[in-house]
Amino acid sequence: MSARIVFSPLKSRINFSKRAECLWALWKSGGLSYQMCRTLHVDTPPCIPTVTTSYVHGTSTISLLSCTVPQALQATVDRWPDREAVVFMKDGIRKTFAQFQQDVDQAAAGLLALGLKKGDKLGMWGPNIYEWILFQFATAKYGVVLVSVNPAYQLQEVEFALRKVQCNAVVCPTQFKTQKYFEMLKKICPEMEMARQGIFKSTRLPDMRMVVLTDSRQPGALHMDDVLQAGGSEELKELEALQKKLSCDDPINIQFTSGTTGNPKGATLSHHNIINNSYFIGRRVGFDWRPQVRVCVPVPLYHTFGAVGGGMCMAVHGVTLVFPSPGYDGRANLEAIEKERCTFVFGTPTMYIDMLGQYDQNKYDLSSLEAGIMAGSPCPAEVMKKAMNVMDIKELVIAYGTTENSPVTFIGFPRDNIELKTETVGCVAPHTEAKIINPVSGEVVRLGEPGELLVRGYCVMLEYYNDDAKTQEAIGKDRWYRTGDIASMDQFGYCRIEGRMKDMIIRGGENIYPAEIEQFLHKHPKVQEAQVVGVKDERMGEEVCACIKLKEGEDCTPEDIKAYCKGQIAHFKIPRYIVFVQEYPVTVTGKIQKNKLRAQMEKKLEL
Repeated sequence: MSARIVFSPLKSRINFSKRAECLWALWKSGGLSYQMCRTLHVDTPPCIPTVTTSYVHGTSTISLLSCTVPQALQATVDRWPDREAVVFMKDGIRKTFAQFQQDVDQAAAGLLALGLKKGDKLGMWGPNIYEWILFQFATAKYGVVLVSVNPAYQLQEVEFALRKVQCNAVVCPTQFKTQKYFEMLKKICPEMEMARQGIFKSTRLPDMRMVVLTDSRQPGALHMDDVLQAGGSEELKELEALQKKLSCDDPINIQFTSGTTGNPKGATLSHHNIINNSYFIGRRVGFDWRPQVRVCVPVPLYHTFGAVGGGMCMAVHGVTLVFPSPGYDGRANLEAIEKERCTFVFGTPTMYIDMLGQYDQNKYDLSSLEAGIMAGSPCPAEVMKKAMNVMDIKELVIAYGTTENSPVTFIGFPRDNIELKTETVGCVAPHTEAKIINPVSGEVVRLGEPGELLVRGYCVMLEYYNDDAKTQEAIGKDRWYRTGDIASMDQFGYCRIEGRMKDMIIRGGENIYPAEIEQFLHKHPKVQEAQVVGVKDERMGEEVCACIKLKEGEDCTPEDIKAYCKGQIAHFKIPRYIVFVQEYPVTVTGKIQKNKLRAQMEKKLEL
């Protein structure tokens, strides 16, 4: 009896899942072969269990792009000149693509007139303001490298960063909230006081020549208007010639890593890195077929989530970016979604938690939302579920990546089932390889086994700027980038992040992944957010400490939490210490600084 005769009556009686239907179709066509098991086609959600070991290569019928940033923007301007490109709500700024391109050309011509040349570095230091995204594209116009400087950096940090990458110019507001940018720069470069026409020579920063302020005129600094008025027809003509000499492999952006375990490193990204990453992020979530996509962007532009997922996706896919506020403001996000009829929203888990805590369906109309991306730090399943159900974001997906990978390497499909959306970080991105290895032996682990995640492909950065040792430590001669994340992979190529190798808790010889306990604690009805760290212990080496933020108005005791855990998770995973907190130490992108949290807890617990 043939397999077709056996399967036919079964298929008529059983409600096959999507994956099973795909397998049936493939069996009928005779297409199940060894060749398919070597790669994973990712233009659509994989529905055949073809992955046989913890290695996957995301193949695609769509080619990589070879254009530069200004070429990508020009193509979009030509296609949709009258479509809104950006909206900055607090400042009342709205620009169509044609208007934005005109501003970009003028700013680029000004930089050229002021003496910045291809390969020079311009630091952008500040919150989400129009000038940030303007200079992102003005610098790219003829090859000036944009340096994304953390707006929260203090004096020593910014001096280190600017010296490290040999920055030639800085653009910033005079100050934002408590951050007095201009005052800090004057302390580093006192020579500004005697600058002639805004140009000076610094002793502490030998490459620094100018500071441009976006919002006021100060002695020794240029104003934004000075830049826009500096360039004329001659510079605009020269820009056209210079643009033709750009290569997609040229470095165009330096992104500083968070530096939580030492001095920050400058990940150097090329046009090719960020153009293709934004292109395939957009295709995965449907920017290429959805009409009039309007994205609410509360994530900071200085981070790759904002710069690539936001700025580059705007240039490549023609989406409209709506910036609710210069600094993060949960209520401003909700208001922006309603007033601007946003169809997408970006955010870190912490941002979604804040929005959920402030959301009132009788006060805010979020009916325009279709989809969103959650990324930037580990995404608890319960937070995903609440965002999808309470805010009604049915096509919300998780994206995973690192600054060094431009940044996204795994991302879900909008119509994945709830299990894949909440329990994994999605499927490998097109033209990207990933493998999970035993960090000691270097061997690829079996499916489902945890190990260190490595990534290879077009997305891997060029280098850590001016740091060969750190570059070689991160990227092997075979071009595999070591993420430092513990992950596992299923037979469909979907990835589950177990945690950071450095965050893993070793308690009496037992390996404990904080993310697993955090996921469980988020299910508690009184818990708004939970972060788990290991704290030192003389007997066990480390003990589990849960730092819990309760929902507003709720009351709970450590004993209540332990009782909730008993019988639900293994005894050695139940936190020995439970501390209720009002806030966590975070980076400006919303990432929890677990090293600082661990130090705070050890001090509080007097360990």
